[in-house]
Amino acid sequence: MAKFVYRMQSILDIKYKLEEQARTAYGVANRHLQEENTKLQQLMLRRMEYEKRAAELAVGRIDVKKIQENKRAITTMKSLIHDQIKQVHIAEKNVELARKRLQEVMVERKAHEKLRERAFEQFKEELAAEEAKEIDQLVSFTYHSHSG
Repeated sequence: MAKFVYRMQSILDIKYKLEEQARTAYGVANRHLQEENTKLQQLMLRRMEYEKRAAELAVGRIDVKKIQENKRAITTMKSLIHDQIKQVHIAEKNVELARKRLQEVMVERKAHEKLRERAFEQFKEELAAEEAKEIDQLVSFTYHSHSG
């Protein structure tokens, strides 16, 4: 029996590898986004702690030096949070780019799988036609050898 050999199998194999790489890149981008969001949350918590400390410093005996240090710390935290928000946005864009790339690669792979399926169906049809032809020849040969 004939064996099906897809002539573009090497291309399909490459598409599978590209898809796997795109999946990996998407996962890495997602993890990076989670890390950046975690950093942002931690900075916001630290800022809240400084603001709570500012309220505590305003009550009771006032220590101007500690109040000024705390205000500088809050200002620094606001700046760090602003910068971290930018990092989160960059990470979000990278995730979106990785998602789009993965989607494109998946579409390409599916298209090549469809081509392979069509080639296999054509192979089966050709094989069936070949078998029918051989059966016809066998029947014809058997008929002619018995009638003669």
